[in-house]
Amino acid sequence: MKITIVGAGAIGGYLGARLALAGEEVTFVARGANLAALRADGIRLIEEDGTERVARPVRAVQSMAEAGPQDYVLLTLKAHQVEQVAPDMRALFGPDTAVVTMQNGIPWWYFHRLGGEYDGRAVTAVDPRGVIAASIENERIIGSVVYPASELVAPGVVKVIEGNRFSLGEPDNSRSERAVRLSEAMIRAGFKSPVSTDLRGEIWLKLWGNLTFNPVSALTHATLAGICRFPLTRELAAGMMREAQAVAEKLGARMRVSVDKRIAGAEAVGEHKTSMLQDVERGRALELDALLGSVVELARITGIETPRIDAIHACASLLAATLAAQNGRLEIQPL
Repeated sequence: MKITIVGAGAIGGYLGARLALAGEEVTFVARGANLAALRADGIRLIEEDGTERVARPVRAVQSMAEAGPQDYVLLTLKAHQVEQVAPDMRALFGPDTAVVTMQNGIPWWYFHRLGGEYDGRAVTAVDPRGVIAASIENERIIGSVVYPASELVAPGVVKVIEGNRFSLGEPDNSRSERAVRLSEAMIRAGFKSPVSTDLRGEIWLKLWGNLTFNPVSALTHATLAGICRFPLTRELAAGMMREAQAVAEKLGARMRVSVDKRIAGAEAVGEHKTSMLQDVERGRALELDALLGSVVELARITGIETPRIDAIHACASLLAATLAAQNGRLEIQPL
């Protein structure tokens, strides 16, 4: 099948490399040094156990128009990067092309086929101008929850840190033929890729950690273990999770684990810097709208009070604005 990866970075490279090695017809949309490396040397994948595999040659393009219509488009950019590319993605669409959304946080299509009183609403925090929704029809969407961690260590070179699970799911929770077909292809490529009939529940479970530990770490420069072992921030994280749980449950989602178990799981990861803290230290844009802004918006829609989430969102947003205005980064250095 024809699969295009929009965003040939750490996760996109991981997916594309394994799918190409499994015999799928993969096209990478890339730019700059990454594009040049993919064209010249293919993509090199360093697996979790250190094994190296190279998919060569691979098709890599700068313009989506070069790729042409696809069976599946895997959208692996960060949430705040999607609006910029969404209009150009139409060049990848044929009548039956499916778009697999692989962003963290609440997706712009969250209310599509949700059912109930909120069905069909927009999530403006992640699509403020409606550009994404206007460019990608909701009927094309297959959702995904991304569990692995990987890193683009050099142009065309991806290192897997941990994990190989990518859950897939239709917005209406059905087991569609197209979702099953993609699941089977990803399983052949070595991934755990079940078709979930409760993808929103999985979205919230992952978001539960991201909406707390990411911004708190960005503001405090503490690791996961540091946040969980400091009594005040442990209680703050628990309070934010309880607020988010109230929003999720008002929308029909259910958390499958307790707050205490979720915090214990984060603590067990140890002295790990969250991705948002790493972005602060490297001067990158922060992924706030999908992780926090969307939850604040959903809380207002559902009438749930979220004072802790609101406060952390305000402080992290000011930090992001300050770093952007100064074109700077922030890192604690020993004296």
